[in-house]
Amino acid sequence: MFSLFSAYPTFMIFLGVAMAMVITMVLMPAWIRFLKTSHIGQQVRADGPQSHLVKQGTPTMGGVIMLIAVIAFTLLASVGAPTAELWLLLGATVLTGVLGLIDDASKVAHERSLGLTPKAKLVGQFLIAAIFVLLAVNLIGIEPTVEIPFVATIDLGVATTVVPIGDGFSIPWLYLVYCLILLVGLCNAVNLTDGLDGLAAGTVMVVMLVMAAIAFRAGVLEPALFAGALAGACIGFLWFNSHPADIFMGDTGSLALGMALGCLAVVTKTEFVVIIIGGLFVAEALSVMIQVFYYKKTKKRIFLMAPLHHHFEKKGWSETKVVVRFWIVSGMLAACGFVLYFAATLGV
Repeated sequence: MFSLFSAYPTFMIFLGVAMAMVITMVLMPAWIRFLKTSHIGQQVRADGPQSHLVKQGTPTMGGVIMLIAVIAFTLLASVGAPTAELWLLLGATVLTGVLGLIDDASKVAHERSLGLTPKAKLVGQFLIAAIFVLLAVNLIGIEPTVEIPFVATIDLGVATTVVPIGDGFSIPWLYLVYCLILLVGLCNAVNLTDGLDGLAAGTVMVVMLVMAAIAFRAGVLEPALFAGALAGACIGFLWFNSHPADIFMGDTGSLALGMALGCLAVVTKTEFVVIIIGGLFVAEALSVMIQVFYYKKTKKRIFLMAPLHHHFEKKGWSETKVVVRFWIVSGMLAACGFVLYFAATLGV
């Protein structure tokens, strides 16, 4: 890492936020024009709120520019010598973004709101998450433990075996299973949250700023830079995604952002606290799971519509009111998670 980052890490993290925002805002208009010219637009689900039908055909795949902004700045900031942590974070995020891009392209090609099959997307997500976790443990020395602040540090590396592809390469099964559920869960939770103009970008922006602060506190500076750049890309994207949206991030963006959040939790050892920090995403995912389970059992619905943000739309809240209030809730949960993490690390 070059001397400027070593000497002024706080400045570089804030610069990451600013530069990723600027790059996104500069490149996005041309991308929107290209998508409109190519007639690449969002396919709105037919069973969704009727007010969303006007969004049919709005350009999608805005996540492509967000990822370009993050990759460009983080690699430039590392001056050609990124650490293993950064390579792993970028690799998992970009691969998940590519998976989302394939899904978005499939939706556009077939002119429907569903792209890849759920099974295909899950297989891809689990594969990316598994590779990331195994490399994180064996390449950068991440301990296979889950720390619950003020309660306990749970060792999930007890069920470890060595596989023949390399000496000392271990698979901590319990930790791997936990992380697979966490990473894939967050990946899909952020994807479910991306249902209103500015909702996913705004909430992820808040969460990534907190993750950048946590990474800085933990002394892993390149992941802090990465998180800051993701937050900046979300801010830049919000300029175009605010209601009424000029472009959507698509699965290219939402799946990648969710995977990035989970991977940052592994690198910063906040595999438990991230459930609080990203509590809004967890609530969105749980609302869908509860709705499906309850409906199958009773043929009745608990929520007027799932995910949760649609429930409040059905109750009469305007789209903007839902988004702003969800931003506030996300900020409160992220702040609580940061306070818990910071208090637990005092004196460390």
